[in-house]
Amino acid sequence: MLESRDGNSSVGEIYTVIFILVDGSIVLSQVAPLIPLFGGAVAAFERLKKDINHTPTIDSSSTWGDRPVSVQGRVDFRGVSFTYPSRPEHPVLDGVSFSCEAGKLTAIVGLSGSGKSTVASLVTRFYDPQNGSVALDGVTLPSVNVKHLRGFIGLVPQEPSLLDRSILENIAHGLVNSSAHDHLETALLDGSLARLAQKVRDGADLDVCASGCGPQVVEIVRLVQEAASLADALGFINRQEFGFATLVGTSGGLISGGQKQRIALARALVRDPSVLVLDEATAALDSVSEQRIQAAIERASKGRTVISIAHRLSTIRFASKIIVMRTGKVIEQGTHDELIAMEGSYAEMVRLQSVKSVNDDANTSEDEIENDKSAALEDEDSAVVSEKQISTPAKDMQDEVLAVDSDSCALQGSITKTILPMLRPYLLFLVLAFFAALIVGFTYPGTALVFGNIMSSFSPCNSPAFVRSRGLLLSGLFFMLACVEFLANFTSWFSFGLVSERLIYKVRIASFQRLFHQPLQWHQSNGRTPAMLLEYITKDGNSLAGFSGSIIGTLFAVVVNFIAAIILSHIVAWRIAIVCLVTVPLLLGAGFMQLRSITRFAERHASAFSTSISITVEAVSNIRTVAALSLETEVLQTYRRSLTAPRKEMVLQSIKTNVWLAIANSTGNIIYAFAYWWGSKNILEGRYSQTQFFIILMAMLVSAQLWGQLFTLAPEISRAKAAISRIAGLLSVSDASKISSGRSDPDVDELATKEKDIEAYGEAQLLASSQHGAKVEFCNVSFSYPARPNIPVLSSLSLVVQSGQFCALVGPSGAGKSTVLALLERFYTPSAGFVSIDGFDISRHFDASFRDDIAYVPQDNVLFQGSIKFNIALGSRPKHNPTDAEIEEACRIANIHDAIVSLPQGYDTDCGAGGSQLSGGQRQRLSIARALVRKPRLLLLDESTSALDAESENALEAGLETAVKGKGVTVIAIAHRLRTIMKADKIFVVDGGKVVDQGRHEELIERSDSYRVNALHQMLG
Repeated sequence: MLESRDGNSSVGEIYTVIFILVDGSIVLSQVAPLIPLFGGAVAAFERLKKDINHTPTIDSSSTWGDRPVSVQGRVDFRGVSFTYPSRPEHPVLDGVSFSCEAGKLTAIVGLSGSGKSTVASLVTRFYDPQNGSVALDGVTLPSVNVKHLRGFIGLVPQEPSLLDRSILENIAHGLVNSSAHDHLETALLDGSLARLAQKVRDGADLDVCASGCGPQVVEIVRLVQEAASLADALGFINRQEFGFATLVGTSGGLISGGQKQRIALARALVRDPSVLVLDEATAALDSVSEQRIQAAIERASKGRTVISIAHRLSTIRFASKIIVMRTGKVIEQGTHDELIAMEGSYAEMVRLQSVKSVNDDANTSEDEIENDKSAALEDEDSAVVSEKQISTPAKDMQDEVLAVDSDSCALQGSITKTILPMLRPYLLFLVLAFFAALIVGFTYPGTALVFGNIMSSFSPCNSPAFVRSRGLLLSGLFFMLACVEFLANFTSWFSFGLVSERLIYKVRIASFQRLFHQPLQWHQSNGRTPAMLLEYITKDGNSLAGFSGSIIGTLFAVVVNFIAAIILSHIVAWRIAIVCLVTVPLLLGAGFMQLRSITRFAERHASAFSTSISITVEAVSNIRTVAALSLETEVLQTYRRSLTAPRKEMVLQSIKTNVWLAIANSTGNIIYAFAYWWGSKNILEGRYSQTQFFIILMAMLVSAQLWGQLFTLAPEISRAKAAISRIAGLLSVSDASKISSGRSDPDVDELATKEKDIEAYGEAQLLASSQHGAKVEFCNVSFSYPARPNIPVLSSLSLVVQSGQFCALVGPSGAGKSTVLALLERFYTPSAGFVSIDGFDISRHFDASFRDDIAYVPQDNVLFQGSIKFNIALGSRPKHNPTDAEIEEACRIANIHDAIVSLPQGYDTDCGAGGSQLSGGQRQRLSIARALVRKPRLLLLDESTSALDAESENALEAGLETAVKGKGVTVIAIAHRLRTIMKADKIFVVDGGKVVDQGRHEELIERSDSYRVNALHQMLG
């Protein structure tokens, strides 16, 4: 256009157009690294949008439906048929019809998997039946408002779950949505109870603090205390370090199963429900506690309907009606005496479950039983009280272990020792990526050189031929630079992307593996929760993933360009460059301050963000509890309170970061100002040409604009920096397995006994290679859980289990029985004494290989998402894939094979998350089969039959006796049902963290008052 003197475009106009295009291209080029972030956000929103717009058929937030003021409590099932949505081809209930009279106790019994718990789910309207109807006082449940309906129902589920709050808050959850306690809603939802519990944990008195919080809180505390007393929970609560303010841990993990059930029962009773549904509500309790709770329930049941689902028939023999179910149908109905007279399925269950061998000649009166019971309770209380006064000899060692662990977690970790070694296999790709990014960085100064020459060539003083030739030459150079930059960008982004994806994969695997390598003692200390630990894999992994690939390449290229631009500018025209360089501290300072501000904000509120994540994970994991108690609003309010501090500071934080970002992005115009002012003076003075001026202007301007655009990535950089620091800190905890042993570096005494230990270890390994069972010994073992180091759980406990023996642990809930098994698995280390297997102290094992000979069936059975076959195969020994025949054999022994093959997909049936697609009894039997497939030398059973009916339990016992006795396997079982351990070679009575008696069933019946009371309470007669 400049070829003709009378052309319609001036040099200034062309200059303007070129600069606009250059600025636009620079901005667009910086958007490219952000595209993956935008793409991820769009995809995430689409998933969220689908869930947000989903309208549930059973909507607890809906205002639609009848809202009766009160109900009598009569429940009717009329021809109900039901299948779970995840398994529509497998009917659970088939034409079930029965009535639960208002104000009466109706019991439901039957085989495991017969549909009993499904009845409870339909009453609380977690589901609606496909056929038939469920009615309350003659009104079908779908016509009643869901939230209002659940306000009349109290549910104690088969596997109760508690939220990670104080005991006070957990019991008070039962008051939420209770129509009789609407006036307490404000105090229940505004966080008053959480603040009250915190004050108590800080040393204040509960009643005094409650009175200072207002009359509503005082009434809540009174109702909670009354409900706890009614549920037989007041005694153990008062013995806790902080009483009602004691935290129960994630899912109630810091208290025993029996204590958890009593709190769940108190939570149901505190709302004074019209209909009380008890689904195996006392399965984890000893008989004495169970009898007290049953008496309390009978007193509390006056005027209310109670539906009790039970396998322990002694708890429901006085029910007004007993309904017997099998394969989803009602096969018998009547009272206890009527069903016994029918001599049908119920009578057979009674016969199988009756405890015999009680001294028939001893005519024990009811008064004597009550006296024995009182004496046992007094002994229990005194034992626990005295237990608090016991000093633990190795307490200092345990404190030292926890201190070391805490320091390990506080480490920021050495990246050179943890992250960088993972990059060694990809060193060639890294070199290639950095070299390509280096080329990209140099293309920007190259562009400045070409641009400066173009502007001087477009002068009207030059001839058209010169302008044309120079234009063709320089445009060709631009095209060449574009091609080079394209290839270099592609190579850089591809190589960095490949390396970063591999690195993130390795980091996630290594983090997951490191979490597995830490002992339970580490997991349960310093306030760690599963949700917080999962952040290493999810949140930190995503932070690294968001800051990878193209972003790393762009970052390095911008740094190279910045340095090259400064060098080029000083070479071409240092007098102009040095003035423009004044803006560099401003540019760098703004970026640094922005990054610092974001990082400090994240660090200040890291705990709040982690807590908020824990709340959401916990709520989703316990969604049945949240739905049954209508806690949706309460959980949402708690979630909002957890984010109060960061939310208040968010506006100020946004202003700060955006001020620095604005400064960084406006630096380009500041460079314009300095360059044109000082450059024009130097050009007029003849020191520099226009070409030199435009080269410096373009080099410095592009560099400043790129830096300004780069600081928009400050949040990603900050998150990635924190993630790398946290992950490196986790991966640097390499001595966790040694710390978990509870032993510090070997001292002189340990070195002196090292040779002896090696000999003992060798003998133990030789014995383990044989087919004999393991010998177990506890010698003066004392122990306290890391989360509560001041509360002893075991106190100088000693016991010996010989090879091949079947031994049992009995005692009241919370006596320390499950802790004994946890120490045998070396989940924790004793604070004093030692635990040995085959004569070798397991805390001195160099690894966890001793567990290869141990199979453990815990109290809370956990199954994984996957098929039944997959879950059972998980129990096999390391590096051994069990055959189908081995899996089937284990299932036959566990009496679950017939139930599995009756399913449409048999062993390929999916268990669901946590085994949610199976009944409680089926989960227990699968857990036993998973343990048996290992063919262990030591079998640990913790209440392994609590969810089984008498028939299934009897068949399981017969199978276990054949499989275990014939192979000489050592068995240690914890049981509250004495019938399951009557044939034990030795029974240890544990109370207050000690073994208070031991012997065979017949011997203990004669001399142990507490054991005899338990036996008498379980007689059905």
